[in-house]
Amino acid sequence: MEADCKESGCPVRGFCKKACGKIYHVLNCLACPVNLLIRLMLFNIFWKSSMAKLANWDSTLYLFANEYNVPVIPPQIAAYMSTAVELGGAVMLLLGLGTRFAALALLGLVAVIELTYTHAEEHIFWALLLLVLLTRGAGNISLDYLLCRKCRQDPK
Repeated sequence: MEADCKESGCPVRGFCKKACGKIYHVLNCLACPVNLLIRLMLFNIFWKSSMAKLANWDSTLYLFANEYNVPVIPPQIAAYMSTAVELGGAVMLLLGLGTRFAALALLGLVAVIELTYTHAEEHIFWALLLLVLLTRGAGNISLDYLLCRKCRQDPK
């Protein structure tokens, strides 16, 4: 039977090859909307966090001075840096602009949070989603894609 299916005219093999090709195509088409959803979800998380810090800056400075225990960096500088990374990284993810750079910066921030303040499963989840963006990029629904596409066009 196996020898029979290795022949090029086998209808079962042809069907399987065609079905797998269609499934692969559908999954490939879903990659861009999935990347967009990941970016939107991470934007929401980091945007809300940065807005909460900015809403009550005195409280933010107090937390960095007394609760967060960030090593080496003075608390006030750590507060400014983390807020800037969250705010800037969130906007960059939303736009899909410099996505890999933003993902790397936010991944560093998540690592600092996990190692210095609190251990939470959600941080691992965030890190995994950021790793997807770091390794795969923003996808076709992004400014990164538009800029790279424009750069690749031959001048006329």
